[in-house]
Amino acid sequence: MNKKDYYEVLGVSKNATDEEIKRAFRKLAKQYHPDVNKEPGAAEKFKEIGEAYAVLSDETKRRQYDQFGHAAFQNGAGGASGFQGFDPGDINLDDILNDLFGGGFGFGNFGRSRSGSGVKSRGQDERIVLNLTFEEAVFGCEKDIKLDLDVTCPKCGGKGGFNETTCRTCGGAGRVLEQQQTIFGYMQTQKICPNCKGQGKSYETTCDECRGKGIVTKNKTFTVTIPEGVDDGYQLRLSGKGNASRNGGVNGDIYIEFKIKEHPLFERDGQDIYLNVPTTIVEATLGCKKEIPTLTGNVILEIKPGTQNGTKLKLKGKGIKTPNSLMKGNMYAIINVVIPTKIDRKQKNLLEDLGKTTLNDSSEFKNFNKYVK
Repeated sequence: MNKKDYYEVLGVSKNATDEEIKRAFRKLAKQYHPDVNKEPGAAEKFKEIGEAYAVLSDETKRRQYDQFGHAAFQNGAGGASGFQGFDPGDINLDDILNDLFGGGFGFGNFGRSRSGSGVKSRGQDERIVLNLTFEEAVFGCEKDIKLDLDVTCPKCGGKGGFNETTCRTCGGAGRVLEQQQTIFGYMQTQKICPNCKGQGKSYETTCDECRGKGIVTKNKTFTVTIPEGVDDGYQLRLSGKGNASRNGGVNGDIYIEFKIKEHPLFERDGQDIYLNVPTTIVEATLGCKKEIPTLTGNVILEIKPGTQNGTKLKLKGKGIKTPNSLMKGNMYAIINVVIPTKIDRKQKNLLEDLGKTTLNDSSEFKNFNKYVK
């Protein structure tokens, strides 16, 4: 079954600002929250708007959704964009509501870990900008990147301590109930246990390696294979290579954004490239065969007699490869007739003799001259 458009779910336009999206979600969250709305389907509607907000409130996911729709978050989707895989089940609606409302709207099992009573958060993502030369972006390459990342503490295995015991505050549930006055009146809400931080357990001895955090910071090196044809602003995702979670959840991701250095000759537009070819008046007038550079070596370009300045000649398939595809763009040679700024007497005489001929009898000159009084 096809999913509804996320913008329609929140009732906003595709040009909505971050604040408009947040405001729409707040309104719908109050309307469909299961603690308030007991009508059939309210809980499913609430999860639906939570999923829509989780995507549209994230700059990267929103840009990906705008380009590929729901297919962007299916396994293996994203293709040339470099993203793949997004599981709506990973969305922690409690965290979203806490951020927006400043309080814990506890309900059912939404936002809870499936494997235990404690809430397992996801590790933080890392985003870096990687500079590439024009050639590295066009032909692909391998690059080593170094990052300081949170990793699971090797001494305590990420637990943060030793001699595990059940948390006395929450009785192992990982959450505590609290009565709170809200805009709906008094409501009983769930909050993460302040003692065990949602784990449902505590430890007699704190790990001195990580000081109870369960993670330590290490410098890690990754070798990244960059596909052919990446462009300025293209992002590559390294799934699960980001920071470790502080309480046993999945690792975050690493997002690499590329910054491409300009080439002294070639100008890029997507997968097409453009080359200005300096041409003399004689070459453009009489025609010639001119050797020009391409991405894969020199070729002979045929310039026909009477070629005008600015003429664009297409070299099919001589452009840049589309990432993760066999398709290639085209190359366009732009004829740039160079007018000499300094000439000797002999050259001047030749040009004056040429000017006395009937060259100005062409239709362009005739149409122009008849309006000259």
